This record gives sequence, structure tokens and C-alpha cells, in this order.
Amino acid sequence: MSFHLQSQTIKEIEQHALETYPEECCGIILEDPLGTISPQEYVRTCGNIQNQRHAEDPKTYPRDARTAYLMDPDDLLRINLESERENRPIKAFYHSHPDHPSYFSEKDKSDALFWDEPAYPDSAYIVLSIYHDGIQDIKAFVWNEQQSDFTPISLIGVGDVV
Repeated sequence: MSFHLQSQTIKEIEQHALETYPEECCGIILEDPLGTISPQEYVRTCGNIQNQRHAEDPKTYPRDARTAYLMDPDDLLRINLESERENRPIKAFYHSHPDHPSYFSEKDKSDALFWDEPAYPDSAYIVLSIYHDGIQDIKAFVWNEQQSDFTPISLIGVGDVV
């Protein structure tokens, strides 16, 4: 099993991770499955409000944006509305792990579940590993119903980078 992203999409999310380093980036990838020539993808960056929450309430939010992310709820709402209005399903969520490998942490799993079921069962979750010298790795994870867990799948870039 594999997950395909346009090479241009991969380039855009890598750029987002580079721009926000050493803090985590986060965002959503929308898809237009009925694109004119092939499916089109749209990267929508989200603000990471983890630092703000940490400053306001460090007991509830003990980590800052170097080791955690919290998508800005206004961005999340705006992107969900665009998804519905434009008939662009959410293909994937993404975030970076600055100075750490790309893996789907327990916190990532917890955030992706609602009552022990995936909040977005048809969407993948992409994690980028980034260090001071650049992107090290990118991995994709999807819900595996048989295992009741998120499992890694191959991420394949398709198409030319513009």
C-alpha cells in the first residue's frame, strides 16, 4: 500500500517546514479529485499556536512549538469550510518534527482520534523530520482498521516539480 502526493506538494510542505524551523509547522492538503488533467492538490498552511497556549497555561500545555503543534482553530475552520464549499476532500494533515525522526507519536495518535476512532479516516498524516541542515525524512501514516492503529505506508511523489 502506498500514498501518492504530487512532487510539487512535497516541495511546498518541505518549504513550510524549513521556514518554521526550529519550530513545528502544520497544515492540511486538500485534493480536487476531478482536476482538469489530473487530481490537483492544495497545501494550506496552518498557524501553530502552541507557543501562545504554552505562554498562557504552561501546566496544561507544557511543551512549546519546538516539540509540539496545535493548529490554529480559525485556520482549521477556514480550511474545512473551503473543503466543503469547493468539494476538495482533506487528503492529508502534515506537521514537522524539528531535530527528531519522522514518526507518529502517541500525541499525534491522540490528536487524530475521536472516541478511539479516526477523526478523518480517509486522510493520511504526514510527518517531516527536519534538522538544521534540512529535511531528513518524510513518512506517511494511515488508519489501519484491522490493527486499530495508524501504520506507516510508502509515500510516493508523482509528477514534475514546477
